[in-house]
Formats: sequence, C-alpha cells, structure tokens
Amino acid sequence: MKIISILSAFIIVGTCSKPRYTARIQNLKDSIQIKDSATICNYANTITSQELKTYLYEFDSKEFQGRRAGEPGQKKAANYLKTYYTNKGIASPFGNSNYFQTIPETFFSDGIKASENVLAYIKGSEKPEEIVIISAHLDHLGVTEENEINYGADDDGSGTVALMEMAEAFHLAQKDGFGPKRSILFLHLTGEELGKKGSEFYTKHPVFPLENTVTNLNIDMIGRVDDRHKNNKNYLYIIGADRLSKELHYLSEKINNTFYHIELDYRFNAENDRNQYYNRSDHYNFAVKNIPVIFYFNGEHEDYHLPSDTPDKIEYELLEKRTKFIFATAWQIANQDKKLALDIDNELLN
Repeated sequence: MKIISILSAFIIVGTCSKPRYTARIQNLKDSIQIKDSATICNYANTITSQELKTYLYEFDSKEFQGRRAGEPGQKKAANYLKTYYTNKGIASPFGNSNYFQTIPETFFSDGIKASENVLAYIKGSEKPEEIVIISAHLDHLGVTEENEINYGADDDGSGTVALMEMAEAFHLAQKDGFGPKRSILFLHLTGEELGKKGSEFYTKHPVFPLENTVTNLNIDMIGRVDDRHKNNKNYLYIIGADRLSKELHYLSEKINNTFYHIELDYRFNAENDRNQYYNRSDHYNFAVKNIPVIFYFNGEHEDYHLPSDTPDKIEYELLEKRTKFIFATAWQIANQDKKLALDIDNELLN
C-alpha cells in the first residue's frame, strides 16, 4: 500500500508539473497581443488596388518579355524595381545605390546567364539586427517557342507588386515616426521558375546572418481565384505557418481575425498533400535552414504557366485585401516585444 501511495504521488506531481497541451496552446494564443491596431490600419490603408494595378501593368509589359532569369527582359524588370525603390527613397541593404545581389552564371545550369535578386531594406529602430524577410519571385518563363510572351501576371507579378506596396507603406510609417522595431528586407528573388535558385543563392550567401532572420513571408500568386473558390473569393491558402513555429500560425490567425476575416485555407499544408506546394516555392529554402515561413498562395488556375496569365485577369480588390493582411502580419512580427519563437525554443510550449 505504501509503494502504491508513493507511485501515486509521483504521478500527481508529474501531471501537475506541466500544463496540459491544450492549456499551453491557449497560453501561446493569449500571449500574442496586438497593441497598435489603429496604426496598422492607417498604414495598411495606403495599399490600394489602383496602385497595385498600375504597377502590375508596368511590370507585366511586353518590354520585359516574360522575365526569364538571365535574359534581357528580366534585367529590365530588375532595373524597374531598383528605380522604384530609388524614387521612393527606400534604401538598399548594401548602404549605397546597389540594390542587386548578383548570381553568377556558374550557379545556374543549362546555359542560364547571370541574374540578380533585388533587395530593399528598412532598418529597425530597436532591434535592427533581427530581420523579417518578405519575398516574392520576380522572374517568369520568358517567351514560348511560338514567340508568345508568358506574362506571369499572377505568377508572380502579383507578389512582386504586393512587396512594392508593402515597402512603401512601411517606409511611410517610418517617416512618420512609426518605423518597425526589427528590420525588414524586401527580397525580390530571381530563378524561382528554374528551381528556386534565387532563394537558394540567398540562403547560401545571406546579406544578413540567417540566425538573425526571424521569418520569411513568401508570396507566390495572390491575385486570382482557383476553381475550388469560384463561389467564395474571400480566401487564401496558408502553407507552412505551423511547421516550425506555432506562434507564427496563431499570430497569422489573430491578425486575420482582428482585421481582415479572410477564409484561411490550410488544405495544402498537409504533409502528405500530393501537390507538395510546401517544397515548391522560395520559402522552402528558408524553412530547411530552420527559419519559420508562411507561403501565401491562391492556388492554380486555368492560366497557370500559360501566356494567358495577364494583368486584366487579376482581381485587384482581392489582391489589395490579401496584401494588407500580409502587411499587418509582418508589422506584428516586426514590432512585438519578443522575437518570434521556434517551437523548440518557445517556453510556453515546453
């Protein structure tokens, strides 16, 4: 009887020593506090469908010839982005007029010429060494054998112009004295269509140490609607948010529930999903380095990887709402008191 009593005591102590998993998750959710809602809305509202449309028609012009990595059209697209950031007064992370991270021809195969990632940067006011990366790929498929331009308006012109608008919004906030506490890197990646080569190069040759990179929010196709959601356009696929950091997942949900009320669809986040989208865009090269990621995606549609993926088919008001949601998520990550935690390091989960 005495032995049974001792064992029972150990069981009780063990049970009481750590909150139940559901309680730990609730504690994590409760720890995510949005303190500056009015300020977030104020600068999110500088992101407009009209500006997104203007930039996308420019970025998807015939002059850029489908933006195939290493080709003249992609170089023109890169220079377009550099000119945009220069004109807006948004800095380069290199501290000068160079906005390019050059990727040599030797990094590619099959005769692909040298290319470049395009980087813009807003320095954090309190924790500048901690970096939030928001990314989208600037390249596409170029010209077909039939001499048709693959415009890539959704893939990934939509993500590119979303980055441009978010960078301007953060820059306006900074000028008004509401700059982010952590630094933000706006990373336009080349070579995604060649196998995520731009992000592979960046993670092998990071401009800022990867151990200081808080998260990668990656945008690849957010301007259209897939067949599954024809009758409910107010949705967005979220992929990867909970793989490394449940805090990131619940932070994303709290931002959405507070401000935008988009239907966040997680079906493609399943590890056994046959599409394997988690592995297929640039965020993956950050995830394999143990950096928490979110991949924002509207799903494939009838114009995917075809010349018919053109700017006139983009749903610009929907693109605006999705961009504002991502902006608000980045704002929270960049400004909350504690650095976003990996699950293995999160004291509320362990």
